[in-house]
Amino acid sequence: MNKSKFVKVLSIVMLVTFGIVGCSTNSGNTGKVDDKQKTSETSSSVDLSKVTIRVGQTGWSSYESALKAAGLDNTPYKVEYSVFQGGNLCLQAMAADQIDFTGSSETPPVFAAESQNQGGFKIVAVSHASTLLQELVVPKDSNIKSVADLKGKKVGYINSTTAQYFLIKMLEKAGLKWEDIDAKQVSTADGVTALSGGQIDAFASYGNSIIAAHKNGATTLESAQNILSGYFPYEASVTALKDEGKKAAITDYLARLEKANQWKRDNAEAWAKISSKPQGFSEEEGLDTFKKQEAQIKSEVILVDDKVIASQQDLSNVFFSLGLIKNKQDVKGFYSNELNDGLKKALNK
Repeated sequence: MNKSKFVKVLSIVMLVTFGIVGCSTNSGNTGKVDDKQKTSETSSSVDLSKVTIRVGQTGWSSYESALKAAGLDNTPYKVEYSVFQGGNLCLQAMAADQIDFTGSSETPPVFAAESQNQGGFKIVAVSHASTLLQELVVPKDSNIKSVADLKGKKVGYINSTTAQYFLIKMLEKAGLKWEDIDAKQVSTADGVTALSGGQIDAFASYGNSIIAAHKNGATTLESAQNILSGYFPYEASVTALKDEGKKAAITDYLARLEKANQWKRDNAEAWAKISSKPQGFSEEEGLDTFKKQEAQIKSEVILVDDKVIASQQDLSNVFFSLGLIKNKQDVKGFYSNELNDGLKKALNK
């Protein structure tokens, strides 16, 4: 696993009172939303100065940078940050008890739930955000002009991520099956290199790797912006959710992420200066991309609802129908409502 570690210690001694709910007794993804916690909300004082949450980020230090820029990094608990190349790697780290909280696309939880102990995660909230920069690209001067032209071709994709899902959907639309292509699992970085070096004929990916591919001359064969839902789950480990202090800290952290979303919209140019370089943009490109993303879907932290669950169920069904996961899943078991009461107050929803 290619991982870089960032540790920030924020120690401010204070007591913060939160409405905390009872501990979960359900540690697996059983096919039922874990809502036991909603029935017995109690007031509890948690000394957050003694709490540490370990947060996984995808691609670059996006959470850490946003909170710092918005002046929201003065958390009363300690935060340890890690950066991973993809949400699938974040959930692998969570299963190994290396992180307490992370975010991903809808796809990684489907594959993580196939592992021992159903991945050891629960989805506690969702980021509704842009689906731009999720693309199937081909190298400069490629003779491939449509998805149908990919039959028999080598196509790189990021396993267990949205890239695999939208590639499947694009192939189906073009009348092709997964078996009709020579699918190659690659990392985001290796995919960019393989595409420019001619080892693969097309590349399905997202974010920084798509930016890098375009800088190498790649062109968009098809965008997934209208295929994907824009729901990006926030996951907490089952172990963390058994700890009242970590639950309170994660609830507060989610509220800070939402406040940071608003700060970024209000300070788009300042955010572009911070976020462009880590994503491979010039500041001008970064600002333009950010504005387009927010125009498509306004970034916000939302509570889980039936629409969110239905979207992920459809995705799971697609992977099962193709034999890419072994078990037919009821994805309601991926979700927990136990932070909802605190989040409703914190998010004013």
